[in-house]
Amino acid sequence: MINQNPEQKARDQIDALIAQAGWVVQDKKKIDFSASTGVAVREYQTAVGPADYVLFVDKQAVGVIEAKPETWGEKITTVEDQSQGYANATLKWVNNSLPLRFVYESTGVITRFTDGLDPNPRSREVFNFHRPETLAKWLKETKSLRSRLQDFPPLIQEGLRDCQITAITNLEESFKKDRPRALVQMATGSGKTFTAITASYRLLREPISANRILFLVDTKNLGEQAEQEYMSFVPNDDNRKFTELYTVQRLKNQYIATDAQVCISTIQRMYSILKDEPFDESLEEQNPAEQFTKPKEPLPVVYNEKIPPEFFDVIIIDECHRSIYNLWRQVLEYFDAYLVGLTATPDNRTYGFFRKNVVSEYNHEKAVADGVNVGNEIFVIETEKTKQGGKIKAKQQVERRERTTRRKRWEQQDQDEAYTAKQLDRNIVNPDQIRTVIRTFRDALPTIFPGRKEPPKTLIFAKTDSHADDIIQTVRDEFDEGNQFCKKVTYKIDEDPKSVLAQFRNDYYPRIAVTVDMIATGTDVKALECLLFMRDVKSKNYFEQMKGRGTRTLDKDSLQKVTPSAQSAKTHYVIIDAIGVTKSVKTASQPLITKPSVPLKDLAMGVMMGASDNDTVSSLAGRLARLDKQLDDKERARIAEKAGGTPLLMIVGELFNAIDGDLVEQKALEMVGQPVGTDPGDDARNKAQQQLVRQVANVFNGELIELIDSIRRDKEQTIVHDDLDTVLKAEWDGETTENAKVLTQEFANYLKEQADEIDALAIYFNTPARRSEVTYPQIKALLDKLKQDRPKLAPLRIWQAYAHLDNYTDENPLTELTALVALVRRVCGIDSAITPFGSTVRKNFQDWIMKYHSGNSEKFNEQQMQWLQAIRDHIASSFHFERDDLDMTPFDAKGGLMGMYQQFGDKMDWVIEELNRELVA
Repeated sequence: MINQNPEQKARDQIDALIAQAGWVVQDKKKIDFSASTGVAVREYQTAVGPADYVLFVDKQAVGVIEAKPETWGEKITTVEDQSQGYANATLKWVNNSLPLRFVYESTGVITRFTDGLDPNPRSREVFNFHRPETLAKWLKETKSLRSRLQDFPPLIQEGLRDCQITAITNLEESFKKDRPRALVQMATGSGKTFTAITASYRLLREPISANRILFLVDTKNLGEQAEQEYMSFVPNDDNRKFTELYTVQRLKNQYIATDAQVCISTIQRMYSILKDEPFDESLEEQNPAEQFTKPKEPLPVVYNEKIPPEFFDVIIIDECHRSIYNLWRQVLEYFDAYLVGLTATPDNRTYGFFRKNVVSEYNHEKAVADGVNVGNEIFVIETEKTKQGGKIKAKQQVERRERTTRRKRWEQQDQDEAYTAKQLDRNIVNPDQIRTVIRTFRDALPTIFPGRKEPPKTLIFAKTDSHADDIIQTVRDEFDEGNQFCKKVTYKIDEDPKSVLAQFRNDYYPRIAVTVDMIATGTDVKALECLLFMRDVKSKNYFEQMKGRGTRTLDKDSLQKVTPSAQSAKTHYVIIDAIGVTKSVKTASQPLITKPSVPLKDLAMGVMMGASDNDTVSSLAGRLARLDKQLDDKERARIAEKAGGTPLLMIVGELFNAIDGDLVEQKALEMVGQPVGTDPGDDARNKAQQQLVRQVANVFNGELIELIDSIRRDKEQTIVHDDLDTVLKAEWDGETTENAKVLTQEFANYLKEQADEIDALAIYFNTPARRSEVTYPQIKALLDKLKQDRPKLAPLRIWQAYAHLDNYTDENPLTELTALVALVRRVCGIDSAITPFGSTVRKNFQDWIMKYHSGNSEKFNEQQMQWLQAIRDHIASSFHFERDDLDMTPFDAKGGLMGMYQQFGDKMDWVIEELNRELVA
């Protein structure tokens, strides 16, 4: 064994791999087929020489293995002809008229496999040899999986979006070409999971009949959502649900049902199953952005006979841009399966992993163009402190707050201290900066979402849990609302995150949710119309995922269920940038602390320089003890290193010992040479305490004190109450006037394009004298057509653009319909500046009354004026008055048709005609 050559070493490693996979390895002179279903015979004789191994299943020769030394890994494919030659050859004692189907080449480190029944047999690397029962199953099938993948039936396109049809069609073409990895890039909200389930259904049904599919996610939340979608999926060629046709199992423990045809699992749990280790459930709840991007040293996955590499035929990887790296990648590479990645935000690593086999490229811009997603606009809030930071003045009392416990104390600021914008909400908290942003956001809502009575569903991204808590309290205060109005949704809240999310998605409250990381991705809250960023994001992909929370479309009825004053379907969402994110390149005890206002650094420097009084030493010891409770192991190790190997708690203990009365007394007696029980005197005690403290103080040095102070600053926040913030900017991103010009020009062009197609526009543009003939149904038809063709040209939004250009600051229109009429009049030139239709109607009414009274001796009486004013108000909201309207409120209460006739007699129809013509002039 010691002097083995490379080939002998490879043979030993290959023997071990074969045995792991459930085969019994035998010498050609000691063949015993009764030993196992699968037997691998070494040096079995063929017509072209001995094969390294011949594989037998139930006494039937099924394949060969060609063994090579480990150094052949770089040229392992060059021996494929040799191994195929053995497979094609006649075996001694076996009357094999056909070539052996299964061919392997292995060095013990790398193993490649070829199935001779594939359409174009192509070798692929496998984690280990397939099990005997697997090969036995494959032998019973008339076609290999790769042969069956050539036989996809025509895709029934009913109920599928164009982007889904493209993704499924191209994915199936990729399968046909035997491409082992495929990337499906589809924008958030375009139906990636639905596409994947449709593909799963087509893979499991005949004639493909895949054995088992694994749907991998990276958080428990995504797994639950996927399970719900599988359960509700009904294929378009069968009226039964997916789960009535196939068995779907979401893994909740280490057990995988053998009859499960779709398994849904987090990649963390699957790693644990393969390692056959107990699973830490909290791993499924952690922030994926941290868990999957921080490099880790992976413990290697080893062969698991319960879950062999061939267990799954296809693995669908949700949010694959995160979970294909570092610790978890080996889970994917363990299985001999096709890998299908799903993501809205691939990066270069994603493209590389999937070998640039992109079967679907459906980005956000295409999704918006197709109406699958809504686009966004950016509103910027910029404040002085957010941009420039601030200053804490010396001698003022400042509040110190422990980050986690929120324990507070007051102390005097010892020197002027400037803080940067980056320090805000981490180790410096300026409540007025948070308040200024939230108040500005609140006050800008009528401009951002005109016509709304309640704030839109808003998601605020905070920097930390502490920051989120500060924001929540400020939001409730500034909006004058209770606890239900604004809630935190992160991984660390006590309330069940799923229930809060369900409320945010389906209920009126909460209107505003604050999160640090939990719903950056994978959470469907379609009613979200506003994303307020109070944290910067450096990762482009992570930022895109955050923005993706707002892109989902929602019809008017569904939106009004949670936002009653919404006047249309969701047309867009708004990013409120309060941090520059759109511009950036992407509990402790206090023992014996008698000097709470003195900075920790000053206490340590004082002791190092010779201070030994009880107050200073006990305060330093107490502060260090409190700090130690907040440290992690790495921070303790850093401090111990700077302290010459002495742990911080040992320093604390020695400081307390240095001022312990009994120990000081004992030291004083030793110094003066007196026996125990005598009085050494205060002077001796002071000197003894100085000496004891000095011995402990030897551990302190400038570097240690600076390190302790820097760590302390990271653990504490300074609350600045009197450094007030001011707004520098609160406006739409870009040049507001230019944006308004572009928007109004697009609106005007649309009206002109439709002037010959839509009745109302034909009258306004071509025969404006007939505009009194325009009816409510005609205006409603124009509004519906506009919403369908150009949802971004929503009337209330265009109104704001014209209002900016025309310097109009008075009343806003009551409804979309009245806004639309005013806008049409503005575009046609009837009005030279934006004017609410109601104002136009009221002015024209006043002019008409004055003209009538001045030209007629008989004036309208009080009862008639009440009728006329009611008709005026109806025209202001409905554009036209008809006889039939007299049956409606408020006219029915006045007697309807008969009531008006009693007031105006034969002049009734003339009055109606006059008002219709004059009031809309």
